[in-house]
Amino acid sequence: MTTSEAADLTERIRATVNAYLAAVASGRAAEVAALYADDAVLEDPVGSEPRVGRAAITDFYKGLESTENTTELLTLRISGPNAAFHFRVTTKAGARTYEIEPIDVMTFDDRGRITSMRAFWAPTDMVQR
Repeated sequence: MTTSEAADLTERIRATVNAYLAAVASGRAAEVAALYADDAVLEDPVGSEPRVGRAAITDFYKGLESTENTTELLTLRISGPNAAFHFRVTTKAGARTYEIEPIDVMTFDDRGRITSMRAFWAPTDMVQR
């Protein structure tokens, strides 16, 4: 991969991460899942049963559709076709507001689509505001 190709991939990954956070905030499952490759694998949180393929990933994100969310990128690191990022999600569910700051580790294909995602967090990380 040339330096120019590597820089292009880095920018595609950066754009995908930002689109991911915007899609999570929007609460539209299909919009989030569209950022994944057809045969992608999602493990959220790490240690849970992996979800494989866009249909399973779409189903996973449907939980967002009944909540109001905001997201904030705190840190992003990109290395080759990989990214690790720390972000905050604030979720309003009924009268309650929750906040969590997971660390997601993703791999990407040449087009910048997510091929795998592992989310590092535990229920004890969730704070009720």
